[in-house]
Amino acid sequence: MADSKKKFNIKPFRQHVPMDISAAGNTWEALANAIDEIYNRNASQLSFEELYRNAYNLVLHKHGTLLYDGVSDKISAHLLGTVRRLQDIADSSLLEEIATTWNEHQITMIMVRDILMYMDRTYVPTQRRRPVYDLGLHLFRITVWEHPRIQSRVTELLLSAIASERDGLLTDDRSLLKANLGMLLELGQADYSNVYERDFETQFLGTTQEFYRQESLAYLSKNTAIDYVSKATQRMDEEKDRASALSLPSTTETQLHAMVQKELIERHARTLVDMENSGFAALLKDDTKLQEMRDMYDLFARVPSSVDSLRDALADRIKADGKALISDQEKGAADSSAFVRGVLSMRDRYHQVVTVSFREEKRAQKRMKESFEDFLNEDARAASCLAIYVDELLRTGLRGATEAQTTEELQKVIIVFRYLSDKDVFEAFYKQHLAKRLLGGRSVSDEAERAMVSQLKAECGYQFTSKLEGMFNDMRISKDMRDAYNTHKRSDTQVLSKKVDIEVDVLTNGYWPSQNVKPCTLPPSVQESIDRFSKFYLEKHTGRKLSWQTSAGSADIRATFGTAPNLRRHDLQVSTYQMCVLLLFNEKNMLTLGQIRTQTQIPDMELRRHLISLCTPKHRILRKGSKGRGIISDDDTFTFNVEYTSKLKKVRIPLVKESSVARENAGDTLPTVAGDGSAIPAHVEEDRRHLVEAAVVRIMKARKMLHHNDLIAEVTKQLSTRFVPTPQFIKKRVESLIEREYLERKDDDRRVYQYVA
Repeated sequence: MADSKKKFNIKPFRQHVPMDISAAGNTWEALANAIDEIYNRNASQLSFEELYRNAYNLVLHKHGTLLYDGVSDKISAHLLGTVRRLQDIADSSLLEEIATTWNEHQITMIMVRDILMYMDRTYVPTQRRRPVYDLGLHLFRITVWEHPRIQSRVTELLLSAIASERDGLLTDDRSLLKANLGMLLELGQADYSNVYERDFETQFLGTTQEFYRQESLAYLSKNTAIDYVSKATQRMDEEKDRASALSLPSTTETQLHAMVQKELIERHARTLVDMENSGFAALLKDDTKLQEMRDMYDLFARVPSSVDSLRDALADRIKADGKALISDQEKGAADSSAFVRGVLSMRDRYHQVVTVSFREEKRAQKRMKESFEDFLNEDARAASCLAIYVDELLRTGLRGATEAQTTEELQKVIIVFRYLSDKDVFEAFYKQHLAKRLLGGRSVSDEAERAMVSQLKAECGYQFTSKLEGMFNDMRISKDMRDAYNTHKRSDTQVLSKKVDIEVDVLTNGYWPSQNVKPCTLPPSVQESIDRFSKFYLEKHTGRKLSWQTSAGSADIRATFGTAPNLRRHDLQVSTYQMCVLLLFNEKNMLTLGQIRTQTQIPDMELRRHLISLCTPKHRILRKGSKGRGIISDDDTFTFNVEYTSKLKKVRIPLVKESSVARENAGDTLPTVAGDGSAIPAHVEEDRRHLVEAAVVRIMKARKMLHHNDLIAEVTKQLSTRFVPTPQFIKKRVESLIEREYLERKDDDRRVYQYVA
């Protein structure tokens, strides 16, 4: 059993035999010869395994310094030979030779690195030396590149080749430029030097800046702005393509593009905008130059700060066109509707500019909006004109239009309405025109009227349109009331026997425009009909009071012209005032202005207007004694014109415009300080005072104490949907509230207000 056990033999430990200097020298000689063969392109004959083992043994036996220094000296020796060859090469071949030499040196260093891999892993980190590959690149830089006959020539050749490209000349293959620039970048990265920036980038950027500065000035002096934009865009695209083809580092590419943009765009931005006939400001005047303006915007967009010049030009053009429209309107060259049509045309045009040329840029849209607001809110003119334009649309402009067309037209109105800060002024004028349309039955359709109110409600809220909706509600209730009265009349034989038939619209006083006009003296037969309706209405609605507005009514009367037996009968559609005047001529053939005024009690200005309407050449129902269009004095006579003829059986007698009548006051229009609609109507100004005071009290009641500036901001915010009050206006209302003891100032800070319960 014991004999079957395996026996172990213990041998003595083999002693380590270090490599001596002589052996190390022989090993290095073998490695040195191998490096020579690699440089001579005979590497295929070498045993890389043996060479790796030799290098391994040298490092292992503490001869790493011998190996490292020997490799450094050997590489330097070969590079010195390379320098002697390159320094005498002609400029035409230098870039190619440098690129080839650099490529071969890289291949050589990769092979040497592979042989000395063990040294790189152990000796180099502990001794804080450069890795073999980086050592080779470092030696190439200080030996080859920094040689006085090489560096300056190569740099000059690189810059010259790029300059030739910019001049449109054919140059050598870009791969040579790319290889040389790649060499500089790698040399700099290998030993953390700034060789690329020092020997190429600084000079490259400097020559680029000078080139484009000179070229841009020369080109701009001989060509149009449109041509310059095309040229600059082409140049910038070329630089981008070149930077990509040469693989320039991102730092260089960023500086290059910034420099080119500064020289080509930023330096000439103002000139390109203001240049006569072809600058951006001039192009804005031409509807056909949208593409050219977009090209300029695309160029300027590369330097975002320069786009402000284009936006400023757009704003200035809009304001100039807007002021021209206002000037035409002031001179009488354009009426109110023409003014609004001009604004809409401007808006369509510049919206197209912003959409196409500015590529729907938000900031350009904002500048356009601010520019329209700027000239439209200089006074209350725009609000007045817009109300008149809407009145024209809803009377005749939308006749025959489809629902889609109606919506489109009303949307255009809302676009202008949004620009107005005095929305309450528009409401006042609009309400007045709406009242005339509803009472006169002159609306193109109820659907269009309600669509307009719906648009306003969506824009400003229920509060803005509550009175307008109340007016529609009154008209609906009045129709029901008329039906009830007609039923009552049919059951009353006494009423049926009467000749005058009236249709009454009962209106709520708070909804409709106030008419501070005393009723005129009506003919007895009409007054009897009014009394009968009043009795019927007040029996059904106790506690109410009827106030008759004779200035707003209309009448159909039958008039007989000619002499027997050739009598002609026409049904005349006239206003209530005209009816009262014409019925007087049943008693007398001739009356003076003073007699008519005494018998009818019609206000003088309105009486003159209605009389002139009855004396127009087209509808000469009355003959005026004095010559000329106006009425001179109370002694002017009027005679019934029995010779009046018309092809129509039913004739509508239109009223002349108020501006056609010489008068001292504004008649039945909204009272304003100025007669051109540019001033705030007096009753709107009064409403504003109440609105501001109510807002101040409402805010202070909730907040109890507030600083002056905060109160101004809060009031402005709350009222902005109707109008924008000025800080001075708000301050006056605050002072008034302090006087009436709604508010008080804080003792220690006079700019802080306190609510008085």
